[in-house]
Amino acid sequence: MIETRVCIDDMLGPLDCKLDPNNRWNGWLSPHFPLDSARQLSAQTLRLAEECGYDCTDTIHVIEGREGSPDTVHIIEGGPSRYSDDGETMAVAVRVNWRSPSRDAGPAAKITDATPQARKAARRRKPGGRGARRVVIVHIRWQYLDEGGGDAAANVVRPDRDGLFPIGGWEWTWHAVPWWCLCGSDQDWHTLHCECGVTRDQALALEEAAPRIGAILRRLAPEATAVVFETTAAPRIVMVVAGPTELNLSDGGPFDTETLGEADAVLHAALGGDPIEGGAHWLRFPPASR
Repeated sequence: MIETRVCIDDMLGPLDCKLDPNNRWNGWLSPHFPLDSARQLSAQTLRLAEECGYDCTDTIHVIEGREGSPDTVHIIEGGPSRYSDDGETMAVAVRVNWRSPSRDAGPAAKITDATPQARKAARRRKPGGRGARRVVIVHIRWQYLDEGGGDAAANVVRPDRDGLFPIGGWEWTWHAVPWWCLCGSDQDWHTLHCECGVTRDQALALEEAAPRIGAILRRLAPEATAVVFETTAAPRIVMVVAGPTELNLSDGGPFDTETLGEADAVLHAALGGDPIEGGAHWLRFPPASR
C-alpha cells in the first residue's frame, strides 16, 4: 500500500488515501480512505447529488455514535425519483446496534427500507452513551433503490485492518491526483521526483510563490511572463522574459537591485537552501489580473 491522493476528474477529491497501485479495475484505482477523507467524500457526494439528482448519483454517509449506547435507527433521504409518478422522496433506513464491542461497527448495522415503523423508531432515539466513538459508513446507489430496496441498493463499508475505508474500488473511476512539474510534465501524486530533478514539494512551493514573484517584477515590468532561476547557491533569478523577449537585468533595464532581491527572497523562502538538480529552471507566472 502507498500513500497518495485520488480524485474523479473535478467532481470528487482530491482526497488523501492509501492504495495498492496494482489493484485496478480497467486501469482505475481502488483507494482506502481514513475517516477524515471519508467525511470529505461524503460531503462531496451529497453536494453532487443535490446538483445532479440523487437517482443518478451514489452518496456516502457517515453515521456516528458511541459504543454501548442504545440501538438507533437513521433515515437517510435522497431526492425525489424522476421515475416515480407520485414524486415520493427516496429513502433507506439504517439500524445500528452500538452495543457491539467491536471497533468495526459495520456488522452491527443493518440496512432496510424506510418504512413508517423505521421512521418512528428514528424519531424516538438518538445516539448517546459515553463509550468509545464508533462510525458506520454507508454507500447508497440511489439508481437501484426501486429495483431491490434498501438492502440491495446500499451497503455498509467495512474498514480494513488499518481502519481505512475502501470506497468505490472496482466501481468508480478513481485516478491519482497529478502534480505539475516546472518542466511541464505531470506526475502522479505519489511520485515524489520528476525526471528533470524537481521534487513534488519544490514544485508545489514554487506554484504558490509564482504569483508573488510575478507581482513583484510586474511593478517595474508589467509585461513580464516568466523567469529563469538557478539554485546552485542561494536561489536567484538569472533571466526575466516577456513572452519571447528577454528583459535586460543590468543597468539600463527596467529592474533595480532591490526589486530583484525581493523576488529572490520569495524564491528562497519557497525553496530554502535545497538546490534543484538539473541546472536552471523556468518559472511561469499566472496571467496578470486586469
